[in-house]
Amino acid sequence: MIRLLRWLYFKVFVQTVILFILGLNIRHRDRLPQQGPAILIANHNSHLDTMVLMTILPWRILDKVRPVAAMDYFFRNRLLAWFATNIIGILPIARKRNSPNDDPLAGCRQALTSGEILILFPEGSRGEPEQLSGFKTGVARLAESQPHVPVIPIYMHGLGKALPRGEALLVPFICDIFVGDPLAWHGDKDAYMKELDKTMRQLAEEGHFPTWQ
Repeated sequence: MIRLLRWLYFKVFVQTVILFILGLNIRHRDRLPQQGPAILIANHNSHLDTMVLMTILPWRILDKVRPVAAMDYFFRNRLLAWFATNIIGILPIARKRNSPNDDPLAGCRQALTSGEILILFPEGSRGEPEQLSGFKTGVARLAESQPHVPVIPIYMHGLGKALPRGEALLVPFICDIFVGDPLAWHGDKDAYMKELDKTMRQLAEEGHFPTWQ
């Protein structure tokens, strides 16, 4: 029953909103994973980010897609927690460690070992529309521990204007998605983070978008 509800939510509701209210252009769609394990890395400007990424992947692997999200945000009440974990399928992680031995990424590693596809926003919280913020190093630690798993950078443009942080009104807007080539782990965390930042900015430049006023 949960599987059916999840499929109906994304296939009927979310996809309808994206296709008929927003509009979506995807560049380099062939670079998206067709199976897990994999990690999708994207910029984060809107609540729509996760929904859009989940609908551009093949429907047959929807059950394997797990957006990584902050536990404290989605576990504020039982109804939201149930919807987030069962329908959206989030993989909740704690933002703070209760002890030095805690590993916030343990669940992510286990999910990848099980062949799942993670959606990760290394900026952390949602930023200003169409502005890239600094990336946290969790993605590099995952890549180091799972070097065989493809890490695919994705730049999204327009969602920060369609539904920006703190707004509840959806504004019709054409959104663009640029999918990059997988980033290979080369053994150095700092170099990996610099390569990820460079790749995301190169993907952003592909659209030749004017600066938001």
